[in-house]
This record gives sequence, C-alpha cells and structure tokens, in this order.
Amino acid sequence: MKIAVLKEQADGERRVSATPETVKKFIALGAVLAVEAGAGDTASIADAAYSDAGASVGDRAATLAGADIVLGVQGPDPASLDGVTPRAWIVASLNPFAERARVEAYAAAGYEALAMEFMPRITRAQSMDILSSQSNLSGYKAVLDAAAEYGRAFPMMMTAAGTISAAKAFVMGVGVAGLQAIATARRLGAQVSATDVRAATREQIQSLGAKPIFVENVAGIEGEGTGGYAGEMSPEYQAAQAELVSGHIAKQDIVITTALIPGRAAPRLISAAQVASMKPGSVIVDLAVEQGGNVEGSVAGEVVVVNGVKIVGHRNVPSRLAADASALFSRNLFNFLNAFWDKDAGRPVLDAEIGDAIRLTQGGKIVNPRLLA
Repeated sequence: MKIAVLKEQADGERRVSATPETVKKFIALGAVLAVEAGAGDTASIADAAYSDAGASVGDRAATLAGADIVLGVQGPDPASLDGVTPRAWIVASLNPFAERARVEAYAAAGYEALAMEFMPRITRAQSMDILSSQSNLSGYKAVLDAAAEYGRAFPMMMTAAGTISAAKAFVMGVGVAGLQAIATARRLGAQVSATDVRAATREQIQSLGAKPIFVENVAGIEGEGTGGYAGEMSPEYQAAQAELVSGHIAKQDIVITTALIPGRAAPRLISAAQVASMKPGSVIVDLAVEQGGNVEGSVAGEVVVVNGVKIVGHRNVPSRLAADASALFSRNLFNFLNAFWDKDAGRPVLDAEIGDAIRLTQGGKIVNPRLLA
C-alpha cells in the first residue's frame, strides 16, 4: 500500500497533509510513504525530516507512481494525478459543493474521492474531524488578527497616567471556532460577549466567562441543524436577533463572526447599517468570508475600512498557522485511515457509517447522497 503526500498547489495554501510523525505511524502499519519534494517547506518541515522518518522524497511523478492513496489538504487537480493506481483513493478536504466539476473529474478518472469535511460528527469520528481541528485554530487566529488591527490594548490597564478600559469583544456563532475565540479574547483581557442560534450554547458561553446575548421567547432560538451544526433561523427570530444585535454591536470594539451552514452561503449577520453604528477604530473579523461572508462589505483576502471600521477577511485562516494546522490535519488523516486499517488486507477497509458519509465518487460516478440530492 503506497501512500503519496503531495505538495499543495492551491494559491496561498501553506499546510501539508502529513508530518514526519504521521509518516512514521503509517510506515508502522506497513504502508510505503512517498512525499513530493518541498511539500512541507511552508509548514516548516524540511524534506530531510521526511526522509529521516522513512519516506521517499522525490518529484511529483515519482511520488504518484503506483500510489494507492493520495493525501492532500485541498483536493488536487485531477489532471495532475497521472501514475496512480486505478481506483486510487483521494483523501483531502475536497469542497464538493463549490468544486463540483473537480468531483466529476475524479469520478471520470475512476478515483474514489473521500471528502474529509463530510466526516459525520459522531463520537468515534471526533479524532478524524478536520473541520473541528482547523476551526479551533481559526478561532484563535481570528482574535490575534483582530488584536493586530485594533489600535488599542485589549486588557484594562491601570497606570500612573490613568486607566485604559478593556476592549469589548463580541463573538457571533459559538461553534468550535467561536468557543476558541471567546477563550482567546478572554485570555487577552477583553470583556467578551457571545451569541448563537442554538440555545444549548448559552452554558458553554458562560463556562468560558463570557456574557451570553440571546433573543428570548421567539420561535427559532433552537436553530439546531444536523450533525451539531446550526440550522436556519425562523424569520421572526432573524428580525428579533437583528434588533438585539444592533443595540449591542454599536458598543463593541471587536466583533468576530463564525457562522456557517454546510452546503449553503454563509448567513448574513451584520448589515452595513450595523457596521456604520460602530465606533471608528473598531474591528470586525469575518471567518465566513470565503463562503459569502457574515458581514456586509467584507471582501475575501482583504482588510477593508468602512467609516473607520476595519473588516478583516483573510482567506484560509488555518493556513496562517501552517505548522500547527498541518500537525492537527495530518493526525486527523492518520486517525481516519488507522481506524479502518485491515492488517490482513494491508489496507484500510471502510464501514458503511463513515464510508458512505464521506465517499463522493466510486466506480466512475458520483455516489454521495448529498451531491445527488
């Protein structure tokens, strides 16, 4: 069983899908590892570290030749996979809804494409969940990005020259990224509040020492979708939340938005009018900018200034912490393949619960129900 680790070709992608740590673990299972030269450079991993771990390091053609499994962070271009075995597995974050043509090309080539972001959110799959591991770092980095753009200190400071008030930070969306953003902002000394459409997050917010901001007694508060994700809000709830947030957001120095709905455009949480209500010098970080944005006026890949308010829209935030993001991502991939490794067969054999959930293509066609719906 040959496993190929590719150098990422997507613009701005600095992560890598395997580290020397996971290379050693795969070899211990009996696999042969091949790593494309330079694959780990942007994640601070030298080719020699892979060689020392037992992998062969070579050009892309040598890496792919005879590969049974191809690992990636983002889905590789199907045209760049010449040399892999028939029906090879492509294991990566494949962005199936936005990259439908690429998924169709995988099917046409006979590859079995496995989308790691479709991993079901069940207990036994927690260690395989790339969305959680990468979102955790995104929430942390969002606060650091906000601090870098904010022209003031976060904590309250009492000095001989007077007192500096603590920054007020508001987190919208309390999933993995939101919870980490709350914790990080608190560690930096900000006064933190947070909101979500899921009532169950109230206790989580309070457990981190932040103030929950919730609409009361309006249908739609549960907002619970499938797999632990937020669902869509009722129109009544949307109107009530907009009114509540408008009054709260005008008093904030930092706002971080994290709301995403799988397979759909990101919900709009902050309007241009609400941005205009904030004080000059305030900062908004939109972690959903690549899916359409939670904030009206946010631009993917840019920091824009509207009426003195900075709206931060960095792309691919986990990649901005490439070394740690790669370490976690690569462990997710190893944990996944290791959980299904059949020692007798010398390869992973998927079960129906997880296999059917993440498998996009098989036998020359698209087979995932979420893409066929």
